[in-house]
Amino acid sequence: MRVTTAIDTGWHPLVDGCPPAWASGWGGDKRGVFCEFSIADVTQRMRWIPPGRFRMGSPEDEPGRTEREGPQHEVIIKEGYWLFDTPCTQALWQAVMGNNPSRFQTPTRPVERVSWDDIQEFLKLINDGNFGLNLKLPSEAQWEYACRAGTTTALYTGAIEILGENNAPALDPIAWYGGNSGVDFDLDNGEDSKEWPEKQYPHENAGTHPVGLKIANPWRVYDMLGNVWEWCADHWHENYEGAPSDGTPWLDAGKAGGVRVIRGGLGFRCARVGS
Repeated sequence: MRVTTAIDTGWHPLVDGCPPAWASGWGGDKRGVFCEFSIADVTQRMRWIPPGRFRMGSPEDEPGRTEREGPQHEVIIKEGYWLFDTPCTQALWQAVMGNNPSRFQTPTRPVERVSWDDIQEFLKLINDGNFGLNLKLPSEAQWEYACRAGTTTALYTGAIEILGENNAPALDPIAWYGGNSGVDFDLDNGEDSKEWPEKQYPHENAGTHPVGLKIANPWRVYDMLGNVWEWCADHWHENYEGAPSDGTPWLDAGKAGGVRVIRGGLGFRCARVGS
């Protein structure tokens, strides 16, 4: 799971010279600005995602593309926002919820096997206890905008070539996926991957990996692709016909529940914060 905090476009910590009230730490580097918040002994870093515009969706000739990824359309993100720089870890979930439902358990791995309703409880508990934090799930547009980080290619590192069902070498440096998710997997309850076809690397047991081990995108956000699926705020739609152009969640009027969007997964996945 990733969550966002919406911030007025006119505010920026490097200009105003002070962090948000909820921050336990903050700073900047060549990739941008970050803030941190802490719960118990767990600290989560968030990256500032600046306002801007981008083409959402994928071109028709992109390898692996499906009709659900179109039509491409321009989206304008008018307000910057904060985004977790990693998926929600099991350590943070445990600190907030007091439990860990994940199959592949270590504190630094992403939490998984969590429902949409579980996430709403998680967000409520954090927001009730941290004045001004106001966390929420990102819209699908916010998620893709942050994932692309100003790039226009299939991956934020460039093009993708798919050589087999579990073999896309360009993913290896930036994502855990079906082709490499068994490499250096260190738990004894992994998914049996011996028969997975066309793997980039040979492996027999696979599962999630600790967050932040692969190369981050240009805004220093990690694991946007692979490892686990990520929940978004939007209701599920078959394609982008009629999608909002302002980056807000695409919600169907009068529908409180319904199937929601998940993004980021490719190959072997678990549900992450659920995502």
